[in-house]
Amino acid sequence: MNKLSVVIPCYNEEQTLADVVAKVGSADCAGLDLEIVIVDDCSADNSAAIAETLANSDHRVRLIRHPINQGKGAALRTGFTAASGDLVIVQDADLEYDPADYVKLLAPILNGEADVVYGSRFLDRGATEAHYLLHGLANRFLTGLSNLLTGLKLTDMETCYKLVPKRLLDQITITENRFGIEPEITAKLAHMKPKPRLVEVPVSYINRSYAEGKKIGWKDGVSAIRCILKFNLLR
Repeated sequence: MNKLSVVIPCYNEEQTLADVVAKVGSADCAGLDLEIVIVDDCSADNSAAIAETLANSDHRVRLIRHPINQGKGAALRTGFTAASGDLVIVQDADLEYDPADYVKLLAPILNGEADVVYGSRFLDRGATEAHYLLHGLANRFLTGLSNLLTGLKLTDMETCYKLVPKRLLDQITITENRFGIEPEITAKLAHMKPKPRLVEVPVSYINRSYAEGKKIGWKDGVSAIRCILKFNLLR
């Protein structure tokens, strides 16, 4: 393992994008080279201009722009294809997740103890307390339903922090354009043969409100149920 690719899907995140990229750029990556792939999903604010400035000032940063808004899943599909690292992780463009946790996420893979690592917000009491109650309950329900059909024992299927080798991502065809990508990736990893060793590590989390730009809503929860059933039962 020589390089870590951090894929940042971005839509209207002008307030936080530069700070997130700065934190990613200074994160402890356990000695791996770093690549940052920003996929701007046709933002209506100054996100794309900010990302372009970041790419021009740091050779590790690449910018890909969607001509029309397609959703987080579509942005990640683009980013995963473009990533050149041995390992790939998703970093949302807000400040809910802390890149300081990368070193914890990388350890099980670099130590040969796991193939895939998820960062769980529910293994860290402080992160759990930062959840809004409704979101926390919905997440636990979706994770439980996913576990029932995948055979996994996850505590946080919906986590942004999924650290996956590029070679495994290349075997997955992502079809979901929005937040359904989370159960889709989980199901497709779980049903691979041979099945990857997947472990969780606790990560920190600061939940933001809708007023601060949070985008996921109840319709995405309904869609997640559809995706869990679809990608586990209709393979």
